Amino acid sequence: MKFLSPIFTERHECQDCYKCVRHCPVKAIKVEAGCASVIPEMCVYCGQCVEVCPNNAKRVRDDLSRARQLIASGKRVIVSLAPSFVAEFTGIRAGQLIAGLRRLGFSGVSETALGAQQVSAHVRAKLAEVPPRVYLSSACPSIVAYVQKYHPSLSGAIIGLLSPLVTHAMMLRRQFGQDIGVVFIGPCISKKLEADAQPGLVDVALTFDDLRRWFEQEHVEPAALEEDAGRDCFVPERAREGALYPMDGGMIAGIKRECSISDESLMCFSGISSVARALGDLETLRPEKSLFVELLACEGGCINGPRTQRKAQTLRKRIEVLGYADRAANPEARLPEFPIGMSLPPAPSVTEEPSDAQIRDGLRSVGKRSIDDELNCGGCGYDSCRQFGRALLLHRAERSMCVTYMRQLAHKKANALIQKMPSAVVIVDEALRVVEHNTAFASLFRGKAAGVQAGRGAPAAGKTVAGELPALEGTSLSVLVPFHPLFTSILKSGVDVLERDLRYRETILHISIFTIEKHCIVGAILQDITLPAVQREQVIGRAQEVIRKNLATVQKIAYLLGENAAETETTLNSIIDSFAPPNPPKAGDPPDKDANDWRKLYRR
Repeated sequence: MKFLSPIFTERHECQDCYKCVRHCPVKAIKVEAGCASVIPEMCVYCGQCVEVCPNNAKRVRDDLSRARQLIASGKRVIVSLAPSFVAEFTGIRAGQLIAGLRRLGFSGVSETALGAQQVSAHVRAKLAEVPPRVYLSSACPSIVAYVQKYHPSLSGAIIGLLSPLVTHAMMLRRQFGQDIGVVFIGPCISKKLEADAQPGLVDVALTFDDLRRWFEQEHVEPAALEEDAGRDCFVPERAREGALYPMDGGMIAGIKRECSISDESLMCFSGISSVARALGDLETLRPEKSLFVELLACEGGCINGPRTQRKAQTLRKRIEVLGYADRAANPEARLPEFPIGMSLPPAPSVTEEPSDAQIRDGLRSVGKRSIDDELNCGGCGYDSCRQFGRALLLHRAERSMCVTYMRQLAHKKANALIQKMPSAVVIVDEALRVVEHNTAFASLFRGKAAGVQAGRGAPAAGKTVAGELPALEGTSLSVLVPFHPLFTSILKSGVDVLERDLRYRETILHISIFTIEKHCIVGAILQDITLPAVQREQVIGRAQEVIRKNLATVQKIAYLLGENAAETETTLNSIIDSFAPPNPPKAGDPPDKDANDWRKLYRR
């Protein structure tokens, strides 16, 4: 059965922040129409994008209904509980947690750490083999995916052993029958992908978040339950050194507990960035002894998995895991070993790399024409402009992600609009220095501007200042216009708009000064209303305004006249009805009492 990807994007919640791009260690994010979505063939499902998304747009697939259906089917369903539960459900004893899971309908609970112990035993055997070689751990599915996709030449170094989860599922089916259901519960998102790939062994993979939600829905509080010593215990037995697996170095510690292996044969790296640095020169390494390298995608190990509740208590979590492992029961008991060898299916490499010339062409499309233009600000989410250019070429990014490009584009659009305006436009800062202006402004004050340019080194004779627009930038407005105090007053008051008609030399200027940023930047539009075209516009505008006012007055008068006429008509009709004699009765009409009374009055 094909399932939805373990991580997906809720498109309506994605807000163009590019935080997922910034934190994704493999840049497996595609931005399209402003929405950032996961690229499944590139993703290693470490869950970083889910953790950092500020709007909860990155979601984890909800498999809770599948687990409910499995229990409802009548099958005997057993939980494979990740060993990091010790650090996750603090204050709850293992027996209480088992009792809570049985309340949900599970037949039993077993520790995934039992599978980890089988893996450790086989690793020890591998290290004794000759000739010596380098082995990379296969316990973390995110690391396996990372090595296969981004270091395909090292895929052969991955130790040919099943993961602790798959090994544990095989163990449970050997112990309790092939027809049981197995549900994994832990802190990992990539385990969902592993379960999808092993439908005959692991039926469903849930996270600790899923389990908490399930407890809430069923009103089960494990901390308040009384455990039954005979029933609320791990099956078929409690784990020992496998309980160390959820912390970085825990797998190595478990291996060393059972045999004496030198430290130079065992190494550990956690966090994909650390793993990437460790694998950098591994191909050239020729060890004298076999070397086993424990690799974990999450910094600190599974105790800091993407679906763990407490993120910043690594020290406390390690102490809890170590304490639980030291209290392991039946240290001599051990389940028999069985074969857990595997061969990894080939995974497509995603190390596609455009040429330098192609990347350079891609960067030109966002205005980066030289090395000096590459600011590497990281606003797009990529570590460098070259990475962003590569993503552009591979259609994983959009030009709008570049902050510099968008700022320059907005500036160009605004500047083009200002330059095309027939009216004079100027923008000044709090010190009345010109920030921007258009040709019309320079032309209107060409005399003053010419003096300013002369002080800086005059242009060639006959060349107008209008053609030298940058010459006025940074110039004090007080040098250019006599009415600069109006600008000062707007800057001080923060008023939105000020309209004035001012006489300037032989012209009359209509000036609109407006606030762009309070007390910091103001702009102004100046219009010479003595120009013929402007005069016509002013006359037409004012004539239209008079017409509108006259029409409004006429309509009001008409309304009042109509209202008065209606009232007058009503009053006159009532008077007429009061004084007019009634119509004489016709033959056969019933006698009218009021009419008789009127006749009596009339005869009098």
